[in-house]
Amino acid sequence: MSLPKSSFLIAAPSSNSGKTTVTLALLRALRERGLGVQPFKCGPDYIDTIHHATAAGRPGLNLDTFMASEAHMRAVYAHYASRADVSVAEGVMGLFDGADKMKGSSAEIAALLDMPVVLVINAQSMAYSAAPLIYGLKNFYPGIRVVGAIFNFVNTESHYRFLQDACVDAGVEALGYLPKNEALHIPSRHLGLHISVETDYEEIIQRLAEIIPQTVNLDRLLEITSVSYPDENAEILSQQNHLVKTDRKPPNLRITVAYDEAFSFLYHQNIECLRAFGEVQWFSPLKDATLPETDLLYLPGGYPELFARELSGNLPMLESIRSYCGNGGLAYAECGGLMYLGKAITDGRGNSFPMAGVLDCETTLQRSKMTLGYRVMRWEGLEIKGHEFHYSALKEQLMQMPFAQMTNARGVPVDTQFFRVQNTFAGYTHFYWADKPEFIQHLINKTTKNAESQVPKADNLP
Repeated sequence: MSLPKSSFLIAAPSSNSGKTTVTLALLRALRERGLGVQPFKCGPDYIDTIHHATAAGRPGLNLDTFMASEAHMRAVYAHYASRADVSVAEGVMGLFDGADKMKGSSAEIAALLDMPVVLVINAQSMAYSAAPLIYGLKNFYPGIRVVGAIFNFVNTESHYRFLQDACVDAGVEALGYLPKNEALHIPSRHLGLHISVETDYEEIIQRLAEIIPQTVNLDRLLEITSVSYPDENAEILSQQNHLVKTDRKPPNLRITVAYDEAFSFLYHQNIECLRAFGEVQWFSPLKDATLPETDLLYLPGGYPELFARELSGNLPMLESIRSYCGNGGLAYAECGGLMYLGKAITDGRGNSFPMAGVLDCETTLQRSKMTLGYRVMRWEGLEIKGHEFHYSALKEQLMQMPFAQMTNARGVPVDTQFFRVQNTFAGYTHFYWADKPEFIQHLINKTTKNAESQVPKADNLP
């Protein structure tokens, strides 16, 4: 016996085609039908997943075949998809764009997970010319199944009829379209979609969900993307959920994670992995006065530059974190977290705001330049992968020389490094350790002599 479900990957010929808009609309519209909808995001993006969670009411999960093994990706997908009625993955960039040719691309993930592909085509300046475009995307790589197309920025019904003809001749089913509507525009920022209190994302998502059933055939979408999961597989996965196989009891740490408007760039699987090492608790560097009792402090990335004045003004919290780190507390900070632990942040207008001063560095947004790409760190026999994407830079850096080797996806050394001050570790890279819990154990071992704990196995930490 099997359970009927639906699963598909939203892809496009290029970025800025409207993948996120269509994905959010579908997530909410299908959820409002009473379906359990599980969102996924191809690639390392940690911002789209926030919007996905808002639309679907379930955490957004990353699928990235560069940062993690294929076995881990299959486990993550199977674990969460088996608990949903519909699984929707948003692609990254163009369908075949990867770190090295197709490596890490949406197409590679679709092939790995056997997910049918639904194209989103920007038809604003296109009509029947969509036919060769769709035909090429469908037939370029035989390892994927392109089953349908949704068109974005369609002006009229007559415009859509040209696009339907194109789909017929390309051998892909036309599922409908979204009209051009500036009221449904989600503002962008230098790190993807802008997380801002000034934008009512809930209102936009809800409006999208109301519009899309009017012009997109959701019933047909679910029909042509139907899949089946054997009941016994779902039961096995349920029994194995987050089991930790070790010969010794894992450490029972108090793990404190920063999460608020300034710090929100997280990989859900990383947090689940942390739960194997102890109890996860949350705090706000913006609003809380002191750091809770903790054994491991995690400061993720975010937009600290947008809240620099408020962060700088929360003196009790700055002092609490300064005291914790100064007394040898174990802390790990990435990107925005590194900025917060530095001496000061200078915004794009030249205003400087004092920060925690744990790290002997300053960061600046002046004369900002984008730094982007996958990263590989090799540290005392440990290899872990991640992603770097930021516009700030180290204005002044007097910390010790790097103790780990940092390269890009092709093995070329990069300028941004991984630093250590006492038991505080920091860098610009967002590491994905859900498939490499040895990274967390390595941090623990650096502050614990003769550690008795054994690292949990990655294949049991979806």
